[in-house]
Amino acid sequence: MTTTSLVRELKTLRKGRGVHAGRIVDKIGPALAAACGITGADGSVTAKQKLVARLTELVEQLPEDLHLAARVAFGLISDVRHPLYQERVGWLAATIDRDARTVRRRVDEAVEQLAELAVTTTRRDAGGWHTAELAVAVMLDQEQPEVLERYQVVANQDGVASLDFAAAFPVHRRDVEAHLLYGGTLRDRGNLERPGFTLVPAEPLARGEIHDFAIRYRLSHRDAMRPCVLHVPERPCDVFDLRVRFEHDRKRFVRAFDGVLVQRSEAEPTGMQQSVDRAGEIHLRFRRLLPGLLYGARWGGAAVCSTRRAS
Repeated sequence: MTTTSLVRELKTLRKGRGVHAGRIVDKIGPALAAACGITGADGSVTAKQKLVARLTELVEQLPEDLHLAARVAFGLISDVRHPLYQERVGWLAATIDRDARTVRRRVDEAVEQLAELAVTTTRRDAGGWHTAELAVAVMLDQEQPEVLERYQVVANQDGVASLDFAAAFPVHRRDVEAHLLYGGTLRDRGNLERPGFTLVPAEPLARGEIHDFAIRYRLSHRDAMRPCVLHVPERPCDVFDLRVRFEHDRKRFVRAFDGVLVQRSEAEPTGMQQSVDRAGEIHLRFRRLLPGLLYGARWGGAAVCSTRRAS
């Protein structure tokens, strides 16, 4: 599955009625099928359900100006099901008061970004489990900084016996002590640059079962942690709650990143400026995180804590 093949197949899909075309399986190429988890055993109804679910999931991550263009192009809006792509383009042009050429250009840009997202992220329903909530609290106002991570995960299938995860912040393994507070047994995976672990619940999880666990990290000294928490989830995550407590420094320059797609060809993304409150804290809450995209905060220079390096 490549970006080029996905772009080609997405442009084919948008023709005619889009996702509502008859015999939809004939319009789904191999790259698109792989991106949506569609197999040869899936019938037309199942294939369409998987296609619509994955496209909707990806479209939600597009910039606001491309979001509506993509939904209209593929027929993902129930009120806009014109039988021809050009008719849907005309409807959108009249709705947003732009010419058809502008709309087609936005759709093409949306298709390119959808292909990039499909290649770099996994499906929300993929894997044996997903994260319902990850809460991270960083305490920098002490001689030995601490980080508390609390997980609430949901099993997507029966018999989930282990959960692999990594710390949401970059630190050399030798500079941090990790202590599991509750939730099972912790095994160190030996990653040096960003500590990675396997959590083994007391009993295998059944499909739909919710499991909580928490881990506390204590750093050896103040400079051990790089000035950022940049989380690139490997699995879907419904909520990521981040709190950072500084040393009552309200003048600190902080940038927040909410679902950034980091590409090698791009300049370092700047993020959104985030103010520190009078207690010297920031509180960020991200929702519906997708694997492969970057979320979090940085309060140091790009050379010290690179978003591309984090991803």
